[in-house]
Amino acid sequence: MTNRYILALDQGTTSSRSIVFRRDGRVVASAQQEFPQILPSPGHVEHDPEAIWQSQLATAKNALTEAKLAAKDIAAIGITNQRETTVLWEKATGKPVANAIVWQSRISAPVCERLKAAGHEPLFGERTGLLLDPYFSGTKITHLLESTPGLKARAEKGEILFGTVDSFLIWRLTGGKRHVTDVSNASRTLLLNIHTLQWDDELLKLLGVPRAMLPEVRPSSEVYGETDESLLGGKIPIAGDAGDQQAATFGQACFDPGSAKNTYGTGCFMLLNIGDKPRASKHKLLTTVGWQIGGQTTYCLEGAVFIAGAVVQWLRDGLGVIKSSIDVENLARSVPTSDGVVVVPAFVGLGAPHWDPYARGAIFGLTRGTTAAHIARAAVESMAFQSKDLLEAMRADANLPLAMLKVDGGASVNNGLMQFQADILNATVRRPVVAETTALGAAYLAGLAVGYWKDLSDVARNWALDREFKPQMPADQRDECYAQWQEAIRRTLGWAKPD
Repeated sequence: MTNRYILALDQGTTSSRSIVFRRDGRVVASAQQEFPQILPSPGHVEHDPEAIWQSQLATAKNALTEAKLAAKDIAAIGITNQRETTVLWEKATGKPVANAIVWQSRISAPVCERLKAAGHEPLFGERTGLLLDPYFSGTKITHLLESTPGLKARAEKGEILFGTVDSFLIWRLTGGKRHVTDVSNASRTLLLNIHTLQWDDELLKLLGVPRAMLPEVRPSSEVYGETDESLLGGKIPIAGDAGDQQAATFGQACFDPGSAKNTYGTGCFMLLNIGDKPRASKHKLLTTVGWQIGGQTTYCLEGAVFIAGAVVQWLRDGLGVIKSSIDVENLARSVPTSDGVVVVPAFVGLGAPHWDPYARGAIFGLTRGTTAAHIARAAVESMAFQSKDLLEAMRADANLPLAMLKVDGGASVNNGLMQFQADILNATVRRPVVAETTALGAAYLAGLAVGYWKDLSDVARNWALDREFKPQMPADQRDECYAQWQEAIRRTLGWAKPD
Protein backbone atom coordinates (compact mmCIF):
# COMPACT_ATOMS: atom_id res chain seq x y z
CA MET A 1 0.00 0.00 0.00
CA THR A 2 3.02 2.29 -0.17
CA ASN A 3 1.66 4.22 -3.15
CA ARG A 4 -1.94 4.37 -2.03
CA TYR A 5 -4.06 6.87 -0.09
CA ILE A 6 -7.08 7.09 2.20
CA LEU A 7 -10.24 9.00 1.26
CA ALA A 8 -12.24 10.55 4.10
CA LEU A 9 -15.85 11.63 3.59
CA ASP A 10 -16.69 14.33 6.13
CA GLN A 11 -20.42 15.02 5.99
CA GLY A 12 -21.06 18.11 8.11
CA THR A 13 -24.04 20.23 9.10
CA THR A 14 -23.57 22.99 6.54
CA SER A 15 -21.32 21.35 3.96
CA SER A 16 -19.97 18.06 2.69
CA ARG A 17 -16.27 17.62 2.13
CA SER A 18 -13.91 14.92 0.97
CA ILE A 19 -10.21 14.81 1.76
CA VAL A 20 -7.46 12.54 0.45
CA PHE A 21 -4.78 11.79 3.05
CA ARG A 22 -1.34 10.26 2.71
CA ARG A 23 0.47 8.08 5.25
CA ASP A 24 1.88 10.97 7.32
CA GLY A 25 -1.63 12.35 7.86
CA ARG A 26 -1.13 15.32 5.55
CA VAL A 27 -3.75 16.43 3.02
CA VAL A 28 -3.17 15.57 -0.64
CA ALA A 29 -6.40 17.09 -2.00
CA SER A 30 -9.78 18.22 -0.76
CA ALA A 31 -13.14 19.40 -2.02
CA GLN A 32 -16.04 21.02 -0.20
CA GLN A 33 -19.61 21.95 -1.09
CA GLU A 34 -22.26 23.74 0.97
CA PHE A 35 -25.89 22.64 0.79
CA PRO A 36 -29.13 24.41 1.82
CA GLN A 37 -30.33 24.75 5.40
CA ILE A 38 -34.12 24.36 5.66
CA LEU A 39 -35.73 26.33 8.49
CA PRO A 40 -39.49 25.60 8.51
CA SER A 41 -40.20 27.25 11.88
CA PRO A 42 -38.31 28.76 14.82
CA GLY A 43 -35.98 26.21 16.40
CA HIS A 44 -36.63 23.61 13.67
CA VAL A 45 -33.83 22.69 11.24
CA GLU A 46 -34.02 20.26 8.32
CA HIS A 47 -31.85 19.00 5.44
CA ASP A 48 -32.76 17.40 2.15
CA PRO A 49 -31.10 13.94 2.29
CA GLU A 50 -30.68 14.00 -1.48
CA ALA A 51 -28.73 17.27 -1.19
CA ILE A 52 -26.52 15.62 1.44
CA TRP A 53 -25.90 12.62 -0.83
CA GLN A 54 -25.30 14.59 -4.03
CA SER A 55 -22.93 17.05 -2.36
CA GLN A 56 -20.97 14.27 -0.67
CA LEU A 57 -20.62 12.23 -3.84
CA ALA A 58 -19.62 15.30 -5.84
CA THR A 59 -16.88 16.25 -3.39
CA ALA A 60 -15.53 12.68 -3.37
CA LYS A 61 -15.23 12.74 -7.16
CA ASN A 62 -13.71 16.23 -7.12
CA ALA A 63 -11.12 15.34 -4.46
CA LEU A 64 -10.00 12.31 -6.49
CA THR A 65 -9.83 14.43 -9.64
CA GLU A 66 -7.80 17.14 -7.90
CA ALA A 67 -5.38 14.50 -6.55
CA LYS A 68 -5.21 12.86 -10.02
CA LEU A 69 -6.15 9.54 -8.44
CA ALA A 70 -8.45 6.68 -9.41
CA ALA A 71 -10.39 4.20 -7.26
CA LYS A 72 -7.49 1.72 -7.45
CA ASP A 73 -5.24 4.28 -5.72
CA ILE A 74 -7.48 4.45 -2.62
CA ALA A 75 -6.81 1.83 0.05
CA ALA A 76 -10.03 2.56 1.96
CA ILE A 77 -12.76 5.11 2.66
CA GLY A 78 -13.53 6.45 6.13
CA ILE A 79 -16.81 8.21 6.90
CA THR A 80 -17.54 10.80 9.56
CA ASN A 81 -20.76 12.71 9.91
CA GLN A 82 -23.02 15.17 11.69
CA ARG A 83 -24.27 12.78 14.29
CA GLU A 84 -27.81 12.92 15.64
CA THR A 85 -29.35 14.11 12.36
CA THR A 86 -32.10 11.63 11.51
CA VAL A 87 -32.91 10.18 8.08
CA LEU A 88 -35.76 7.80 7.27
CA TRP A 89 -35.88 6.14 3.84
CA GLU A 90 -37.67 3.39 1.94
CA LYS A 91 -35.87 0.05 1.98
CA ALA A 92 -37.12 -0.86 -1.49
CA THR A 93 -36.14 2.36 -3.26
CA GLY A 94 -33.62 4.12 -1.02
CA LYS A 95 -35.79 7.23 -1.32
CA PRO A 96 -36.12 9.45 1.80
CA VAL A 97 -39.66 9.67 3.16
CA ALA A 98 -39.12 13.14 4.67
CA ASN A 99 -36.48 15.77 5.12
CA ALA A 100 -33.76 14.85 7.58
CA ILE A 101 -34.31 16.34 11.04
CA VAL A 102 -31.02 18.02 11.97
CA TRP A 103 -29.35 17.56 15.35
CA GLN A 104 -29.92 21.26 16.09
CA SER A 105 -33.69 20.96 15.69
CA ARG A 106 -35.95 21.37 18.72
CA ILE A 107 -38.98 19.86 16.96
CA SER A 108 -39.19 16.86 19.30
CA ALA A 109 -39.17 18.88 22.54
CA PRO A 110 -42.80 17.84 23.27
CA VAL A 111 -41.80 14.16 22.99
CA CYS A 112 -39.03 14.77 25.53
CA GLU A 113 -41.38 16.59 27.89
CA ARG A 114 -43.84 13.71 27.69
CA LEU A 115 -41.18 11.13 28.55
CA LYS A 116 -39.83 13.27 31.40
CA ALA A 117 -43.32 13.74 32.83
CA ALA A 118 -43.76 9.96 32.82
CA GLY A 119 -40.58 9.63 34.88
CA HIS A 120 -38.43 7.93 32.25
CA GLU A 121 -35.41 10.28 32.19
CA PRO A 122 -33.37 8.36 34.83
CA LEU A 123 -33.73 5.12 32.82
CA PHE A 124 -32.55 6.78 29.62
CA GLY A 125 -29.63 8.36 31.47
CA GLU A 126 -28.55 5.10 33.04
CA ARG A 127 -28.78 3.04 29.84
CA THR A 128 -27.58 5.57 27.23
CA GLY A 129 -25.42 8.11 29.09
CA LEU A 130 -27.57 10.84 27.51
CA LEU A 131 -30.25 13.28 28.62
CA LEU A 132 -33.80 13.41 27.33
CA ASP A 133 -33.24 16.29 24.94
CA PRO A 134 -34.47 16.97 21.38
CA TYR A 135 -30.79 16.92 20.33
CA PHE A 136 -30.73 13.13 20.04
CA SER A 137 -32.05 10.93 17.24
CA GLY A 138 -34.56 8.76 19.13
CA THR A 139 -37.17 11.43 19.79
CA LYS A 140 -36.75 12.73 16.23
CA ILE A 141 -37.71 9.26 14.94
CA THR A 142 -40.72 9.27 17.29
CA HIS A 143 -41.80 12.67 15.97
CA LEU A 144 -41.59 11.52 12.34
CA LEU A 145 -43.46 8.27 13.01
CA GLU A 146 -46.21 10.05 14.96
CA SER A 147 -46.63 13.01 12.59
CA THR A 148 -46.59 11.18 9.23
CA PRO A 149 -49.77 9.16 8.54
CA GLY A 150 -49.12 5.48 7.92
CA LEU A 151 -45.38 5.70 8.45
CA LYS A 152 -45.20 3.72 11.70
CA ALA A 153 -47.16 0.81 10.21
CA ARG A 154 -44.75 0.72 7.27
CA ALA A 155 -41.78 0.87 9.65
CA GLU A 156 -43.14 -2.08 11.65
CA LYS A 157 -43.30 -4.11 8.42
CA GLY A 158 -39.63 -3.37 7.74
CA GLU A 159 -40.37 -1.09 4.78
CA ILE A 160 -38.80 2.03 6.35
CA LEU A 161 -35.19 2.28 7.52
CA PHE A 162 -33.64 4.69 10.01
CA GLY A 163 -30.11 5.91 9.99
CA THR A 164 -27.89 8.71 11.11
CA VAL A 165 -26.13 10.27 8.12
CA ASP A 166 -23.29 7.71 8.13
CA SER A 167 -25.82 4.88 7.70
CA PHE A 168 -27.55 6.68 4.85
CA LEU A 169 -24.25 7.30 3.07
CA ILE A 170 -23.05 3.70 3.50
CA TRP A 171 -26.43 2.46 2.21
CA ARG A 172 -26.11 4.65 -0.89
CA LEU A 173 -22.38 3.98 -1.41
CA THR A 174 -22.89 0.20 -1.29
CA GLY A 175 -25.92 0.30 -3.58
CA GLY A 176 -28.26 -0.63 -0.72
CA LYS A 177 -26.26 -3.70 0.29
CA ARG A 178 -25.32 -2.61 3.84
CA HIS A 179 -27.47 -1.02 6.55
CA VAL A 180 -24.94 -0.43 9.32
CA THR A 181 -23.71 2.18 11.78
CA ASP A 182 -20.85 2.24 14.24
CA VAL A 183 -21.02 2.25 18.03
CA SER A 184 -20.12 5.95 18.31
CA ASN A 185 -23.05 7.07 16.16
CA ALA A 186 -25.38 4.50 17.71
CA SER A 187 -24.55 5.86 21.17
CA ARG A 188 -26.12 9.21 20.19
CA THR A 189 -29.59 7.88 19.43
CA LEU A 190 -31.15 7.32 22.90
CA LEU A 191 -31.67 3.74 21.69
CA LEU A 192 -28.33 2.06 22.47
CA ASN A 193 -27.39 0.59 25.83
CA ILE A 194 -23.78 1.82 26.15
CA HIS A 195 -22.97 -0.96 28.64
CA THR A 196 -23.98 -3.83 26.34
CA LEU A 197 -23.47 -1.90 23.04
CA GLN A 198 -26.80 -3.31 21.81
CA TRP A 199 -30.11 -1.69 20.88
CA ASP A 200 -32.27 -1.62 24.01
CA ASP A 201 -35.75 -3.12 23.59
CA GLU A 202 -37.23 -1.28 26.59
CA LEU A 203 -36.09 2.10 25.27
CA LEU A 204 -37.31 1.24 21.77
CA LYS A 205 -40.74 0.48 23.23
CA LEU A 206 -40.86 3.75 25.20
CA LEU A 207 -40.02 5.71 22.04
CA GLY A 208 -42.26 3.64 19.79
CA VAL A 209 -39.41 2.79 17.42
CA PRO A 210 -39.68 -0.59 15.63
CA ARG A 211 -36.44 -2.60 15.80
CA ALA A 212 -36.85 -3.48 12.09
CA MET A 213 -35.88 0.11 11.21
CA LEU A 214 -32.49 0.01 12.88
CA PRO A 215 -29.07 -0.54 11.32
CA GLU A 216 -26.63 -3.21 12.48
CA VAL A 217 -24.21 -1.83 15.10
CA ARG A 218 -20.57 -2.45 14.19
CA PRO A 219 -17.11 -1.41 15.45
CA SER A 220 -15.68 1.93 14.24
CA SER A 221 -12.82 0.32 12.32
CA GLU A 222 -13.60 -2.62 10.04
CA VAL A 223 -14.50 -3.26 6.41
CA TYR A 224 -18.29 -2.77 6.16
CA GLY A 225 -18.56 -3.25 2.41
CA GLU A 226 -17.40 -1.80 -0.90
CA THR A 227 -18.56 1.12 -2.97
CA ASP A 228 -20.71 0.39 -5.98
CA GLU A 229 -18.20 0.64 -8.83
CA SER A 230 -20.48 2.94 -10.83
CA LEU A 231 -20.03 5.73 -8.26
CA LEU A 232 -16.27 6.36 -8.06
CA GLY A 233 -14.99 4.30 -10.96
CA GLY A 234 -14.27 1.14 -9.01
CA LYS A 235 -14.83 -0.76 -5.80
CA ILE A 236 -13.25 0.78 -2.69
CA PRO A 237 -13.51 -0.74 0.82
CA ILE A 238 -15.55 1.34 3.28
CA ALA A 239 -13.59 0.63 6.46
CA GLY A 240 -14.05 3.41 9.02
CA ASP A 241 -17.08 5.09 10.56
CA ALA A 242 -17.41 7.48 13.51
CA GLY A 243 -19.50 10.45 14.51
CA ASP A 244 -17.73 13.71 13.79
CA GLN A 245 -16.71 14.53 17.35
CA GLN A 246 -15.46 11.06 18.17
CA ALA A 247 -13.56 11.06 14.87
CA ALA A 248 -11.95 14.39 15.76
CA THR A 249 -10.92 13.03 19.17
CA PHE A 250 -9.35 10.05 17.42
CA GLY A 251 -7.69 12.30 14.85
CA GLN A 252 -6.19 14.34 17.69
CA ALA A 253 -4.64 11.12 19.05
CA CYS A 254 -6.45 11.49 22.39
CA PHE A 255 -5.83 7.82 23.10
CA ASP A 256 -4.96 8.10 26.80
CA PRO A 257 -7.53 8.63 29.59
CA GLY A 258 -7.45 12.28 30.65
CA SER A 259 -6.65 13.67 27.18
CA ALA A 260 -9.17 16.15 25.76
CA LYS A 261 -9.97 18.07 22.57
CA ASN A 262 -12.37 20.81 21.53
CA THR A 263 -13.73 21.10 17.99
CA TYR A 264 -14.96 24.44 16.68
CA GLY A 265 -17.38 23.61 13.90
CA THR A 266 -21.03 24.54 13.41
CA GLY A 267 -21.31 23.64 17.06
CA CYS A 268 -18.58 23.28 19.66
CA PHE A 269 -17.77 19.90 21.12
CA MET A 270 -15.37 19.00 23.89
CA LEU A 271 -14.53 15.35 24.56
CA LEU A 272 -12.46 13.82 27.34
CA ASN A 273 -11.18 10.24 27.10
CA ILE A 274 -12.29 8.38 30.27
CA GLY A 275 -10.98 4.92 29.34
CA ASP A 276 -12.65 1.56 28.78
CA LYS A 277 -15.59 1.92 31.18
CA PRO A 278 -18.53 4.35 30.99
CA ARG A 279 -18.85 6.82 33.84
CA ALA A 280 -21.88 8.93 34.63
CA SER A 281 -21.51 12.72 34.76
CA LYS A 282 -22.67 14.71 37.76
CA HIS A 283 -22.58 18.00 35.87
CA LYS A 284 -24.90 17.38 32.91
CA LEU A 285 -22.23 16.17 30.52
CA LEU A 286 -22.87 13.17 28.28
CA THR A 287 -21.23 9.78 28.53
CA THR A 288 -20.66 8.55 25.01
CA VAL A 289 -18.85 5.81 23.13
CA GLY A 290 -15.67 7.23 21.62
CA TRP A 291 -14.78 4.33 19.33
CA GLN A 292 -14.39 0.59 19.22
CA ILE A 293 -11.41 -1.12 17.60
CA GLY A 294 -10.57 -4.81 17.76
CA GLY A 295 -13.00 -5.48 20.58
CA GLN A 296 -11.67 -2.61 22.71
CA THR A 297 -14.16 0.17 23.48
CA THR A 298 -13.15 3.69 24.53
CA TYR A 299 -15.64 5.96 26.31
CA CYS A 300 -15.65 9.76 26.57
CA LEU A 301 -17.33 12.51 28.53
CA GLU A 302 -18.73 15.10 26.15
CA GLY A 303 -20.02 18.62 26.33
CA ALA A 304 -21.98 19.97 23.36
CA VAL A 305 -22.50 23.59 22.35
CA PHE A 306 -25.15 23.88 19.63
CA ILE A 307 -24.10 27.18 18.03
CA ALA A 308 -20.39 27.97 17.67
CA GLY A 309 -19.10 28.57 14.14
CA ALA A 310 -22.73 28.92 13.05
CA VAL A 311 -22.74 32.30 14.82
CA VAL A 312 -20.29 33.50 12.15
CA GLN A 313 -22.70 32.31 9.45
CA TRP A 314 -25.38 34.34 11.21
CA LEU A 315 -23.16 37.44 11.14
CA ARG A 316 -22.71 36.84 7.40
CA ASP A 317 -26.17 35.74 6.29
CA GLY A 318 -28.45 37.10 9.01
CA LEU A 319 -26.93 40.47 9.85
CA GLY A 320 -24.86 41.00 6.70
CA VAL A 321 -21.95 42.54 8.65
CA ILE A 322 -19.37 40.40 6.81
CA LYS A 323 -19.28 39.17 3.22
CA SER A 324 -17.32 35.99 3.91
CA SER A 325 -16.77 33.94 7.05
CA ILE A 326 -13.02 34.53 6.88
CA ASP A 327 -13.63 38.27 7.30
CA VAL A 328 -14.80 37.87 10.89
CA GLU A 329 -11.33 37.73 12.46
CA ASN A 330 -10.22 41.09 11.04
CA LEU A 331 -13.53 42.74 11.95
CA ALA A 332 -13.43 41.37 15.51
CA ARG A 333 -9.78 42.39 15.98
CA SER A 334 -10.47 45.94 14.77
CA VAL A 335 -11.64 46.73 18.33
CA PRO A 336 -9.59 45.92 21.45
CA THR A 337 -12.55 44.49 23.39
CA SER A 338 -16.27 43.89 22.93
CA ASP A 339 -16.83 47.03 25.04
CA GLY A 340 -19.21 45.19 27.35
CA VAL A 341 -21.28 43.59 24.60
CA VAL A 342 -22.17 39.91 25.19
CA VAL A 343 -23.74 37.69 22.52
CA VAL A 344 -25.48 34.51 23.66
CA PRO A 345 -26.13 32.53 20.45
CA ALA A 346 -28.89 30.33 21.84
CA PHE A 347 -30.65 30.25 18.48
CA VAL A 348 -31.82 26.66 18.99
CA GLY A 349 -31.66 26.51 22.77
CA LEU A 350 -28.61 25.73 24.90
CA GLY A 351 -26.70 22.48 25.19
CA ALA A 352 -24.36 21.41 27.98
CA PRO A 353 -24.30 22.14 30.83
CA HIS A 354 -27.64 24.02 30.70
CA TRP A 355 -29.78 21.76 28.47
CA ASP A 356 -32.54 24.28 27.88
CA PRO A 357 -34.32 23.85 24.53
CA TYR A 358 -36.36 26.98 25.30
CA ALA A 359 -33.43 29.38 25.72
CA ARG A 360 -33.09 31.87 22.88
CA GLY A 361 -30.33 34.12 21.59
CA ALA A 362 -29.72 37.61 22.93
CA ILE A 363 -27.29 40.52 22.71
CA PHE A 364 -26.59 42.39 25.95
CA GLY A 365 -24.73 45.57 26.71
CA LEU A 366 -25.62 47.59 23.61
CA THR A 367 -24.94 51.34 23.72
CA ARG A 368 -24.90 54.17 21.17
CA GLY A 369 -21.19 53.47 20.78
CA THR A 370 -21.70 49.83 19.83
CA THR A 371 -20.53 48.96 16.31
CA ALA A 372 -20.70 45.88 14.11
CA ALA A 373 -17.12 45.17 15.17
CA HIS A 374 -18.11 44.97 18.86
CA ILE A 375 -20.97 42.57 18.03
CA ALA A 376 -18.64 40.48 15.85
CA ARG A 377 -16.05 40.29 18.61
CA ALA A 378 -18.68 39.31 21.19
CA ALA A 379 -20.06 36.68 18.82
CA VAL A 380 -16.60 35.14 18.33
CA GLU A 381 -15.93 35.27 22.09
CA SER A 382 -19.19 33.41 22.73
CA MET A 383 -17.51 30.28 21.35
CA ALA A 384 -14.78 30.56 23.99
CA PHE A 385 -17.20 31.30 26.83
CA GLN A 386 -19.41 28.33 25.96
CA SER A 387 -16.30 26.14 25.80
CA LYS A 388 -15.32 27.33 29.27
CA ASP A 389 -18.74 26.25 30.54
CA LEU A 390 -17.93 22.78 29.24
CA LEU A 391 -14.40 22.64 30.60
CA GLU A 392 -15.49 23.73 34.08
CA ALA A 393 -18.05 20.88 34.15
CA MET A 394 -15.43 18.47 32.83
CA ARG A 395 -12.87 19.51 35.43
CA ALA A 396 -15.42 18.90 38.17
CA ASP A 397 -16.50 15.51 36.78
CA ALA A 398 -13.05 14.15 36.03
CA ASN A 399 -11.35 15.65 39.08
CA LEU A 400 -8.47 16.59 36.78
CA PRO A 401 -6.83 20.00 36.25
CA LEU A 402 -6.93 19.68 32.42
CA ALA A 403 -4.26 22.32 31.97
CA MET A 404 -3.95 21.67 28.22
CA LEU A 405 -6.57 21.46 25.49
CA LYS A 406 -6.10 20.33 21.88
CA VAL A 407 -8.24 22.24 19.39
CA ASP A 408 -9.40 21.74 15.82
CA GLY A 409 -12.17 22.59 13.40
CA GLY A 410 -12.77 25.54 11.11
CA ALA A 411 -12.80 28.31 13.71
CA SER A 412 -9.57 27.07 15.35
CA VAL A 413 -7.62 28.89 12.62
CA ASN A 414 -8.78 32.18 14.19
CA ASN A 415 -5.74 33.19 16.24
CA GLY A 416 -7.65 35.87 18.15
CA LEU A 417 -10.27 33.34 19.24
CA MET A 418 -7.64 30.78 20.26
CA GLN A 419 -5.77 33.34 22.37
CA PHE A 420 -9.00 34.44 24.05
CA GLN A 421 -9.84 30.78 24.62
CA ALA A 422 -6.52 30.21 26.40
CA ASP A 423 -7.08 33.40 28.43
CA ILE A 424 -10.60 32.60 29.55
CA LEU A 425 -9.78 28.95 30.33
CA ASN A 426 -6.48 29.76 32.02
CA ALA A 427 -5.10 26.76 30.13
CA THR A 428 -2.70 26.15 27.26
CA VAL A 429 -4.39 25.65 23.89
CA ARG A 430 -2.57 23.52 21.29
CA ARG A 431 -3.51 23.56 17.61
CA PRO A 432 -2.18 20.83 15.30
CA VAL A 433 -0.83 21.31 11.79
CA VAL A 434 -3.87 19.47 10.38
CA ALA A 435 -6.78 21.43 11.85
CA GLU A 436 -9.47 19.33 10.13
CA THR A 437 -8.92 16.35 12.42
CA THR A 438 -12.50 15.11 12.03
CA ALA A 439 -11.78 13.84 8.52
CA LEU A 440 -8.33 12.70 9.62
CA GLY A 441 -9.83 10.57 12.40
CA ALA A 442 -12.14 8.87 9.90
CA ALA A 443 -9.14 8.25 7.66
CA TYR A 444 -7.16 6.72 10.53
CA LEU A 445 -10.03 4.39 11.47
CA ALA A 446 -10.35 3.20 7.87
CA GLY A 447 -6.60 2.87 7.38
CA LEU A 448 -6.16 0.82 10.55
CA ALA A 449 -8.83 -1.62 9.37
CA VAL A 450 -6.96 -2.40 6.14
CA GLY A 451 -3.42 -2.26 7.51
CA TYR A 452 -2.52 1.11 5.99
CA TRP A 453 -1.43 2.20 9.48
CA LYS A 454 -0.17 -0.49 11.82
CA ASP A 455 -1.45 0.58 15.24
CA LEU A 456 -2.34 3.57 17.45
CA SER A 457 1.30 4.47 18.05
CA ASP A 458 1.76 4.64 14.27
CA VAL A 459 -1.12 7.15 14.17
CA ALA A 460 0.03 9.14 17.21
CA ARG A 461 3.42 9.81 15.61
CA ASN A 462 1.68 11.85 12.90
CA TRP A 463 0.38 14.49 15.34
CA ALA A 464 2.33 17.75 14.85
CA LEU A 465 1.98 21.11 16.63
CA ASP A 466 1.15 24.17 14.56
CA ARG A 467 0.86 26.76 17.33
CA GLU A 468 0.49 26.95 21.09
CA PHE A 469 -1.49 29.66 22.91
CA LYS A 470 -0.73 30.36 26.57
CA PRO A 471 -3.02 32.35 28.92
CA GLN A 472 -2.09 36.02 29.33
CA MET A 473 -5.22 37.58 30.86
CA PRO A 474 -5.03 38.70 34.52
CA ALA A 475 -7.13 36.56 36.87
CA ASP A 476 -9.41 39.42 37.99
CA GLN A 477 -10.21 40.36 34.40
CA ARG A 478 -10.92 36.73 33.51
CA ASP A 479 -13.25 36.34 36.48
CA GLU A 480 -15.10 39.56 35.65
CA CYS A 481 -15.59 38.55 31.99
CA TYR A 482 -16.86 35.12 32.90
CA ALA A 483 -19.24 36.42 35.59
CA GLN A 484 -20.76 38.77 32.99
CA TRP A 485 -21.18 35.85 30.59
CA GLN A 486 -22.89 33.72 33.24
CA GLU A 487 -25.33 36.52 34.01
CA ALA A 488 -26.15 36.86 30.30
CA ILE A 489 -26.79 33.11 30.07
CA ARG A 490 -29.10 33.25 33.08
CA ARG A 491 -31.27 35.87 31.36
CA THR A 492 -31.77 33.79 28.19
CA LEU A 493 -32.99 30.61 29.93
CA GLY A 494 -36.61 29.53 29.34
CA TRP A 495 -37.32 32.47 27.03
CA ALA A 496 -39.51 30.54 24.55
CA LYS A 497 -41.06 28.09 27.01
CA PRO A 498 -44.82 27.77 26.42
CA ASP A 499 -47.15 28.74 29.27
